[in-house]
Amino acid sequence: MMLRRARPALAILLGSLIGACSPLTTFNRLVPKDRGGELVARDLSYGPDARQRLDVYAPQGECGAPRPVVVFFYGGSWNSGTRRGYAFVGRALAARGFVTVIPDYRLVPKVRYPAFVEDGAAAVRWATEHAGTYCGDKRSIVLMGHSAGAYIAAMLAVDQRWLGNTRAAVKGLVGLAGPYDFAPFDVEASRAAFGQVPDPADTQPVTFAGAGDPPAMLLYGATDTVVLPRNSEALAARLRAGGVAVDSRAYPKLGHVGIVLALARPFRGRAPVLDDVSTFVRRVTHGIIATSVDTGQNEP
Repeated sequence: MMLRRARPALAILLGSLIGACSPLTTFNRLVPKDRGGELVARDLSYGPDARQRLDVYAPQGECGAPRPVVVFFYGGSWNSGTRRGYAFVGRALAARGFVTVIPDYRLVPKVRYPAFVEDGAAAVRWATEHAGTYCGDKRSIVLMGHSAGAYIAAMLAVDQRWLGNTRAAVKGLVGLAGPYDFAPFDVEASRAAFGQVPDPADTQPVTFAGAGDPPAMLLYGATDTVVLPRNSEALAARLRAGGVAVDSRAYPKLGHVGIVLALARPFRGRAPVLDDVSTFVRRVTHGIIATSVDTGQNEP
């Protein structure tokens, strides 16, 4: 009963924190922790900058067969955010059996595009080199992100410029409410991050998506007014045109914040985001590629 009463307050808190692009450490202290997943390494360096640090979450228990690795990039308009604020994501995914890496990355205005994508690539390369230390399978990596983080994950998955040979380890892409087709830059955050690029199309995932890209799960809230659903729809269409398997799902009751909120224990009843993501990660890392799906709803 107490948890049920606390849910509205938690939702308001998280919504205000994400909306203000603030660290979510208070939320993490309030949300019940998932059993079976734990923080196993923190403040690990993948580059020389103070923002080039990451944390690792892993399933509890002894290591058996190597586990799939999820690299999660948080959002924040490319100008804010911290990995510590998304510990609830790391614990949730680790409890489902995945070694989960959550990196920080350099932010606007200190840097502009492509620095945050380059940092994402460096974090993925770190995962391929070090995941085995935590019982992770360096050959089975899924890139995942929310909002601006989904943009980073998508660029790494579809644009061959960033990962080089490491891209072969990427078995799938999970995007939550990602901006994939947002040129011209008509809001301050995108102008600040990308406005200096001579050809805006060169920054868009839809420009590069096509044949040979990893399978994708593109999830979004039907009521999202921050990153419009057409972004996911456009990327899904481009991937399908290239013969790539895409699972595209709209959750009727979720908005931009709600889709990541649904990964936290108190709010999973709103939509099966965690279940859907977990099923997708298991399938693609075991070589089971589902045919393209576009339910438009939160069906399994």
